[in-house]
Amino acid sequence: MSGRAQLMWDEAVTGYDFGPEHPMDPVRLALTRRLVDAFGLDRDMEVVAAKPAGESTLRLVHRDDYIEAVKTASVEPGAADQSYGLGTVDDPAFAGMHDVSAMIAGQSVGAAEAVWRGEASHAVNFAGGLHHAMPGGASGFCIYNDASLAIARLLELGAERVAYIDVDVHHGDGVQAAFWEDPRVLTISLHEHPRTLFPQTGWPEETGAADAEGSAVNVALPAGTGDAGWLRAFHAVVPELIADFRPQVLVTQHGADTHFEDPLAHLAVSLDAQRAVQVACHDLAHEYADGKWVALGGGGYAVVEVVPRSWTHLVGIAAGRPIEPTAMIPESWRQEVFARTRQLAPARMTDGRWPVSWADWEAGYDPGDRLDQAVLAARRAAFPLRGLLP
Repeated sequence: MSGRAQLMWDEAVTGYDFGPEHPMDPVRLALTRRLVDAFGLDRDMEVVAAKPAGESTLRLVHRDDYIEAVKTASVEPGAADQSYGLGTVDDPAFAGMHDVSAMIAGQSVGAAEAVWRGEASHAVNFAGGLHHAMPGGASGFCIYNDASLAIARLLELGAERVAYIDVDVHHGDGVQAAFWEDPRVLTISLHEHPRTLFPQTGWPEETGAADAEGSAVNVALPAGTGDAGWLRAFHAVVPELIADFRPQVLVTQHGADTHFEDPLAHLAVSLDAQRAVQVACHDLAHEYADGKWVALGGGGYAVVEVVPRSWTHLVGIAAGRPIEPTAMIPESWRQEVFARTRQLAPARMTDGRWPVSWADWEAGYDPGDRLDQAVLAARRAAFPLRGLLP
C-alpha cells in the first residue's frame, strides 16, 4: 500500500440532524473531529471530503422509489411517507435529509475507492456505519446504508471477496440483507441478543441464502456482557472466519453503543475493550487483506463521554499513531465540550480498564456460561457451512 491513511470528513455531515430530542445528536461527530485535531492526528493523515453519492451510486443498494421518497421528504418533511420508514419517531424527516445522507454515503464510498485503488492504506469515515437502512426503507436512525454502498462499490470495482465486521451493539441487519444472496461478501455481526434489543434480528441461524450459505454470521450476546466476554466472543469467531475467507478488503463498523454508559442498550463494554477490537481489526486487515481497511463509525449515544474518545482511538490506529489509553485529553477540547454542551468532559482516553484481558476459546467451553452458549451457537450455525469445525 503506497498511500497514507485517509480521514473522510466534510463539515456538512453534521447536518445529519433528526432534531433536539433525538438521541443521535450530531455534536458527537463535531466533537470527535475536534478531538482528532486536538491530538494532531489530522497531520498524520490526508483529510478528504469526497463528493456526495449520486443517484446511480445510491441505486447500487437502494430502490428508485425509496430514493425518490427521501428526496420528497427532504423538501417537504411533513409529507414524509411512513411506509418507507420516513417521518417516524426513529427517523424523523428533516429539510435537506437526502443531501446530507448522500454526503455521508459518499464519504464511505470514497473511502472504499481510495483503499481499493491503493490511494490510501486505510480510510476512516466515523460519520458512517449507518447499517440499518434497507434497500427500500429507512430504519434505526439510518437513511442510506453507507456501509452497504461502500461494499457494493468495491464489488463494482472488481473485488471478489469483501469481509464486513460489525461490532455495534445492534445487529447489522441492513448490510446482511443487502448481501444475503451474495457469497462474495462475508458479514459478521456481534451484537446484543435480539430478544432484548432492536432490530430483533441477528439470530445465529441467519446464515445467508441457499446459494450463499455461511456468508452471514451472527453472534447474539446476552445482555450484560462485559469486556472479557465481548473480547472472548470476538476472538472465538472473527479471526478464524477471516483467515478462511481471506478478503481482499476489510470493512468494519465500530458503533460505540456497546459501552456501559450508552443509554440505548444493555452491554457493559469499556472504551478500552473497544480500542482492543479496533486494533484487532487493523491487524486482521494487514494479515489477510493486504492492509486494505475501511473503518466506519455507527451507533453511540453517550455523545460526550464515549463516542469522541472511541472514534479518536479508531482514527489514531488507522493513522499509524495509536493513542495510549492512559493519555490525558487536551484541555482545549475539554473546554470546547463544556462550551458546546455544558457537560464535563472525561480527562483521559481510558476507562481505567487497560490492559484488557480475556480467555481464549481454546481455554475451555463452560456449558453453564451464557456467553459461551452464544459463541457456540454462532460457531455451530455458520462454521460447518464454510467447511470449518464448529
